[in-house]
Amino acid sequence: MERKDFLKSTALGIGTISIMPMVNACKTETKNDTIAVTTEAEIQEVLQPKIVKNNEGHLLNVLGDNQNIKLTGQDTNGQYTLIEQNNTPGVAIPPHVHENEDEVFQVLEGQVEMNIGDKMTTLNAGDLIFCPKGVPHSWKVVGEENARAMLSIFPAGLEGMFKELSELPAGPPDMEKVSEICGRYKLRFV
Repeated sequence: MERKDFLKSTALGIGTISIMPMVNACKTETKNDTIAVTTEAEIQEVLQPKIVKNNEGHLLNVLGDNQNIKLTGQDTNGQYTLIEQNNTPGVAIPPHVHENEDEVFQVLEGQVEMNIGDKMTTLNAGDLIFCPKGVPHSWKVVGEENARAMLSIFPAGLEGMFKELSELPAGPPDMEKVSEICGRYKLRFV
């Protein structure tokens, strides 16, 4: 290969290598016949690192389910929500279906009985279950000790529903009101 051909191919290769990360990091959107390009720097402005210490987060009691919201859609650019649950034996959520969200439920301490579709299993510390959207599921804390679990919800958004439900008056829940709130988030009880 002659020197000038080598330099051309090398320069082209280096140019391609330096441009490709920028192309991959950009997102284009068409709006009113204009194209807006989001640069890597702008993406970094949206997604900032966040450290959440053990006792930090946003505490909610959602119809008896003690939640500590660790990451919201605002923190993850709508990608997911992360919630730590800490409940006593007997606390349960009835069978329900999500139209929009997949969930990963991992038990960190204690035991949780999970029903998904037509299967029932008991999860112990370290076990997890994937609950895809459209599949009925429920859970109940069983055994003698409190259960602590981490719930990941994909995509984010249900934290708004949990906040609304936590603001309902104390006492037996008004299931008509609960169903109305959940319905707005495309979650229904079965």
